[in-house]
Amino acid sequence: MKAEKIYFLEGENIGLRTLEEADADGNYRDWFNDAQVCKYNSHHRFAMAKEELLDFIRSSHSSRNALVLAVEIKETRAHIGNISLQNINYFDRAAEISFIFGEKAYWGRGYATEAARLFINHAFLQLGLRRIYFGTSEANIGMQKVGEKLGFRREGVRREALFKNDRFYDIYEYGLLKKEWKCGNV
Repeated sequence: MKAEKIYFLEGENIGLRTLEEADADGNYRDWFNDAQVCKYNSHHRFAMAKEELLDFIRSSHSSRNALVLAVEIKETRAHIGNISLQNINYFDRAAEISFIFGEKAYWGRGYATEAARLFINHAFLQLGLRRIYFGTSEANIGMQKVGEKLGFRREGVRREALFKNDRFYDIYEYGLLKKEWKCGNV
């Protein structure tokens, strides 16, 4: 019998926890070295070494302008992705939300949406933020749909801002205000 795990934030199917150095021994590093996983983001330009990943994990523990959490399936404890708030600005009360889901077997099952609902609630109700935003490649239809399902609105376009696979892509900017968020989304 497995001991019950305590998560920082917990949903029906997933738990959000701090990153652990042991995560670097699993598939986590492979996500950044996988062209398909990183197809729409700025990763996969340089190979990710284990020591670099360990440095990132260690630095995530002491940061107050970023909150990075592992997304874990509660039933199996599989680490399937990460979700983070970056560039937390306590004066403007805003932060950028970011996702990476590297375990392809779990894609399309709603785990990103469940994780985001938990995380956005935490950002608005515990961190006191009033605005969360993200940018995504014009080609990343999946992320656009997740954002819209969560209530984000498309606010603008950064033209030809991402260079991937020998071409430039526009970045669509999305934002969500606390007053637009329905806390019952959790």
